[in-house]
Amino acid sequence: MRAFLGVLACSLTVLSVHGLYSASDDVVELNPSNFNREVIQSDSLWLIEFYAPWCGHCKNLVPEWKKAATALKGIVKVGAVDADQHNSLGGQYGVRGFPTIKIFGANKHKPEDYQGGRSSQAIVDSALNALRSLVKDRLGGKTGGSDYGKPSGGGAGNKKDVVELTDDNFDHNVLDSNDIWMVEFFAPWCGHCKNLEPEWTAAAAEVKEQTKGKVNLGAVDATVHQGLASRYGIRGFPTIKIFRKGEEPEDYQGGRTRADIIARAMDLYSDNTPPPELQEILNEDVLKKTCEDYQLCIIAVLPHILDTGASGRNSYLEVMRTMADKYKKKMWGWLWTEAGAQMDLESSLGIGGFGYPAMAAINARKMKFALLKGSFSETGIHEFLRELSVGRGSTATVGGGALPKINTVEPWDGKDGVLPMEDDIDLSDVDLDDLERDEL
Repeated sequence: MRAFLGVLACSLTVLSVHGLYSASDDVVELNPSNFNREVIQSDSLWLIEFYAPWCGHCKNLVPEWKKAATALKGIVKVGAVDADQHNSLGGQYGVRGFPTIKIFGANKHKPEDYQGGRSSQAIVDSALNALRSLVKDRLGGKTGGSDYGKPSGGGAGNKKDVVELTDDNFDHNVLDSNDIWMVEFFAPWCGHCKNLEPEWTAAAAEVKEQTKGKVNLGAVDATVHQGLASRYGIRGFPTIKIFRKGEEPEDYQGGRTRADIIARAMDLYSDNTPPPELQEILNEDVLKKTCEDYQLCIIAVLPHILDTGASGRNSYLEVMRTMADKYKKKMWGWLWTEAGAQMDLESSLGIGGFGYPAMAAINARKMKFALLKGSFSETGIHEFLRELSVGRGSTATVGGGALPKINTVEPWDGKDGVLPMEDDIDLSDVDLDDLERDEL
């Protein structure tokens, strides 16, 4: 059991730090700090794998990916991003599953999805095909916007994507907005501001696209709009502040590269994204997709509707939604079912017809689960999930070593339960005197 806890802890934390590749490999490890320099500002063709250390398919790909990287050395760059650790970088490129492979060709800020096989030969063939297309485009005079984001280039994004903020429009655009704003206060004569400008401009275009306008980048010429500079205590340039409606502005503490800025913007965006959907287990597909697509699936077995009524059930569901929101940055799915509706599932988790409400966290890749031992409350569930995340708590193997059979059921209608109707009993032929004598 202790051995398993160590493995679980690694799957959730340690492996995400160490990754699947090392400095001795020909695979370039990429992260938000070096991605812009290595990839975006590069003229090379890149094949980049976005992976999670706990992902079985990613582990299977490692030897093939390394072999392909060695074969393509000096011809095509092969990289890898631990998207479990650097989830903002994965989110920036729409990564939703692992492994995801992207081809960064002429247009570095709009990579193509890799569609080939997972063998080293297939990877090499696809890389060479992409390289031929890149060379052909260059011969035809197409650049594909490959200078986008380069400090020295003239194509570092569209300056219109950076909103010019003034004393007159700041309150309306920023303070009255429900969106998040990252605002640079600059001075035109400032050398550091000039260095930041192409990075800020390129990041603004990418952030606008990736967040659908929910995170905006703006700029204030603090030498002109001194009222704003004074209001926010600007003493040096450039100064970047983060504005969220109803909150005090926050100083930006990140790096000054495009990738750093985008990474912080995506973190801010994820903080404000809706929580994962809480689904009722209505059929086998719901359970299978949720548990196989996510690192963990959190399953609650709630009391029968006749025991709690609609209000009682809704209170339990509200607790789950609150916790799903709290843990929304985790790659977890959230499910619930009614007691007795999925008896095979209950049996496989050792719940077995008592102790409702109950909750289990399942790692479908390892077919291991842990049960909530504390109260079914925000405090109890938070403690359960926090302990699980660091490898503590008791765990066991899912009964049968596989996801159980799931019954197809009708969704809850949101109403109180109704006792089943029974046929009326005719008592006219019953001799109550005889009944009384039999009992005596």
